[in-house]
Amino acid sequence: MARRNSGEPPLIGVIDAGTRTVKFCVFPSQHTKELAEHTVDITTYTPKEGWSEQDPKEILNAVKSCMQQVVHQIGPQARSVVTLGITNQRETTIVWDKTTGEPLHNAIVWSDIRTNTTVDIILAKVPDNNTNYFKQICGLPISPYFSAFKLKWLMHYVPQVRKAVKANKCLFGTVDTWILWNLTGGTEGGLHITDVTNASRTFLMNIELSNWDPLLLHTFKIPVEILPEIRSSSEILRESLQRMAFGGRFNIGGNQQASLVGQRCMKEGQAKNTYRSGCFLLYNTGTSRVQSTHGLVTTVAYKFGNAPTVYALEGSVAVAGAAMKWLRDNMGFIKDVQKDTESLAQEVFNTGDVYFVPAFNGLYAPYWRKDARGIICGLTAFSTKQHIIRAALEAVCFQTRDILEAMKKDCGIPLSKIHVDGKMTTNNLLMQLQADISGIPVIRAQSQDITALGMAIAAGAAEGIDIWDINAEERELVPSDTFLPTSTEDERDARYTKWKMAVQRSLGWAFAKKTSIMTEERYKLLASIPGGLYLISSFGLIALSQYLSAEVV
Repeated sequence: MARRNSGEPPLIGVIDAGTRTVKFCVFPSQHTKELAEHTVDITTYTPKEGWSEQDPKEILNAVKSCMQQVVHQIGPQARSVVTLGITNQRETTIVWDKTTGEPLHNAIVWSDIRTNTTVDIILAKVPDNNTNYFKQICGLPISPYFSAFKLKWLMHYVPQVRKAVKANKCLFGTVDTWILWNLTGGTEGGLHITDVTNASRTFLMNIELSNWDPLLLHTFKIPVEILPEIRSSSEILRESLQRMAFGGRFNIGGNQQASLVGQRCMKEGQAKNTYRSGCFLLYNTGTSRVQSTHGLVTTVAYKFGNAPTVYALEGSVAVAGAAMKWLRDNMGFIKDVQKDTESLAQEVFNTGDVYFVPAFNGLYAPYWRKDARGIICGLTAFSTKQHIIRAALEAVCFQTRDILEAMKKDCGIPLSKIHVDGKMTTNNLLMQLQADISGIPVIRAQSQDITALGMAIAAGAAEGIDIWDINAEERELVPSDTFLPTSTEDERDARYTKWKMAVQRSLGWAFAKKTSIMTEERYKLLASIPGGLYLISSFGLIALSQYLSAEVV
């Protein structure tokens, strides 16, 4: 651990590994403004429609590069960094060889939907194909979104992963685990650890006990040996072995949960919404686990050391900012996402009754329909690209209202306001539309991305660090703007009714190919046939000798 210069305030470093960018920044303790930061873009690959991958080594190299740049910016002050936090894109799945440190496959990003067939196999195992069958255990519905389905896909379809698992050389982790393992030694004793917030997004953690659940591991046939140890979100893990100007003791947490802390939504009943490539609304339910019956998920909000676990209801929107990128890259409607979406949408007073449901890879909360696909409806001969751009902005707001309506039904009390952050919140029109469509004030943090601040608070509050008092009044509050509703209740309800009609038209577009779901019983039956190498099916001759050689769910 580098020795801190006497008289200098302690600093907190934060690695923010998001979906599109990796950032490293440094905060002075008890201050909300960054001292220094550096950001690097991450490449996303789409080898097939609906697939989304990233190179784990590129992510790691970006982290190291950002850290080096910040050290260069702040010079000798780097010695004052006393703790490091990692906040990350959740659900994104990485597997690697623990003896070589090499990734066994590209990271499968949280929005990837290749695991639709794995979902079908799991659904075939539960009564009535009930997508909520395991919610009492893990808080989550059966969906391609969560890490367990991605991990099972890798174990089933990637030979080198399957071999590494059998040889007890495979390690699994989300992005936080991959970064932490490498920065604490890698093959030379690196820590294989995740925190409770990230673990709660895998579909493998018992939401009540905060441990890997035996029933879920058995259902997916995932050996516990490849999984990281689960720890709290705020505790000293180990000093970094990275050869920088500073060491640093690590803390970790999922990016949306870190945003909740950064927005200071630490009391039951407070909520925040983050507008990035996706949209994520978290509602603090305190130490009570609220089981949603209206399409939301129960997740861990945070756990500080030995303090009780704090839970949240979450609504996840798959496509928010990603729809604006689609308008730019696929349609050519805009050149600059930040500037053009607001300026062009303001050229029209409304959408001209056009509605855009951006269900490119299905719909997440509260629908959980993987068969949904994007749809633009209500077009007339007078519709323009400006109407469609404005409809794309409204789609973000309508999807947020979907989640707010579900939260009201689950909790019985409507939110009186919502705190927001994320890159998209710089769009003033979007913020006003959100207030008008939801009917409640929207409180925008002037800091675009408050995730890193939340992780700095958690890291600084860790026992043994104690340089950020989360229970004291804030010395410095994040400046904010407030957008108040200007529409009437009848106006927003009429528009919301039309939105629900558009959503219904988006459902059922993606029909799965008819495949033979290989349940346990069918597997045992086929395996018992002497010399049974082939099976005649509607697809012709299938080589069972190859199929049965792989572990099936």
